[in-house]
Amino acid sequence: MNKKAILGILVSAVLVYLSVRGINVYDVIDDLNKIRPGYVVLFIVIVIFMQWLRSYRWGIIMRPLEKIDQLSLFSVTCVGFLAIAAIPARIGELARPYLIAKRSNIKMSSALGTIIVERVLDSFSVLIIAVVVLLLTDLPSWMIKSSVLLFLLTLAIFFCIIGLIWRRETALAIINRILSRLPGKFANKIDETLHRFIDGFQVIVNVKLLIYLFFLSALIWLTDVLAIYVLLEAFGLKLPVLASFIIMIILIVGIAVPTAPGFIGNWHFSCILALGLYDVAKPEALSFAVVYHFLSMIIVAILGAIFLPFNKFSISDMKKQMNKTAG
Repeated sequence: MNKKAILGILVSAVLVYLSVRGINVYDVIDDLNKIRPGYVVLFIVIVIFMQWLRSYRWGIIMRPLEKIDQLSLFSVTCVGFLAIAAIPARIGELARPYLIAKRSNIKMSSALGTIIVERVLDSFSVLIIAVVVLLLTDLPSWMIKSSVLLFLLTLAIFFCIIGLIWRRETALAIINRILSRLPGKFANKIDETLHRFIDGFQVIVNVKLLIYLFFLSALIWLTDVLAIYVLLEAFGLKLPVLASFIIMIILIVGIAVPTAPGFIGNWHFSCILALGLYDVAKPEALSFAVVYHFLSMIIVAILGAIFLPFNKFSISDMKKQMNKTAG
């Protein structure tokens, strides 16, 4: 087991301890017994729809490279998210580029570029939502600082992407000067890989598609907010709609921390932290966090298991393909 995996497990253990500290297990069980099943079913439907939206948006991002049928996109997305949840140290992020490269003529490095675009779109969408929430409610100072830091990082990445697209030759010339110190054969391979990687950003130059992608990204995260709101209703928690936005934003920040597979600990601690802002008792907040996490992971696991036989891969082969792409 590598050091990152061990560190992730330790972080998870600490966050699990902080989440359950001082809680009477019978209080949690009582809260779980109050759940209304109808809302749970609705939550599941909404989450599956959100996964479909993600796969559809990914297809739009890849459209300048190749048009992929929606079933293949949904299939690969489901297996990819299963890999993200199950494989430690974020290695699972490589699953979707690896699998789509096997199903199409798109190179893995180009597919990886589309994932970067996807992340930038998500960051901008969440930040815009966070700004609106900031105007409507008082947020903790640490949350404001995290949002500003994420915004600056996202903006920097976005401008780097723009620079790589519009001034590709100039950017590659600068990179090649750095690579010139490496052995010639190795440098040439990296240069080819960078060209393919930049190809994954092509959708950025299509203004109409880019606007459509921002709309889809906003829709994805508003769907996530709706799912959270429905689950709060399942517990009978009569909180304002803004609470669902707060939970989503804090959870996004929380699960960005590398932990054990499945976001164990950071997911629960983030939900407790968010609900604590609305004076929800810790046992009730933990009950919500446990159900929210369990349902989210079981949906990812079931969808991934359904499509896994059609998208078989091994971690070692995925790493091998990535190393081959990089050099």
